Amino acid sequence: MADCIFCKIAAGEIPAQVVYQDDAVIAFRDLSPKAPVHVLIVPRKHIQSVAHFTAEDSELAAHIFVDVVPKLAAELGVADGGFRLVMNTGKNGGQSVNHLHVHLLGGRKMTWPPG
Repeated sequence: MADCIFCKIAAGEIPAQVVYQDDAVIAFRDLSPKAPVHVLIVPRKHIQSVAHFTAEDSELAAHIFVDVVPKLAAELGVADGGFRLVMNTGKNGGQSVNHLHVHLLGGRKMTWPPG
């Protein structure tokens, strides 16, 4: 999508502190981190939110959660101590960019409720 900031980051049009990328996703440090480790895992394919996943996206979803999340958590040093994954969906869910993204947060004790 031409005006989507995450699509522009994925295309290399806007710089980001990239920590991982492959043909399907890009992961980069959040500009306003809420934890010592705070990265966004973003599919290169524009999908508005988790509510817009289709059966066609099942391999992408598996790739994110089975391949990318564990790899990043280990590389960023939060796998053993624990981490949080967050997917905000829609305005009331706190989604600020209308492109599906997974927040991976760690490096400190997380509290509940989160907000």
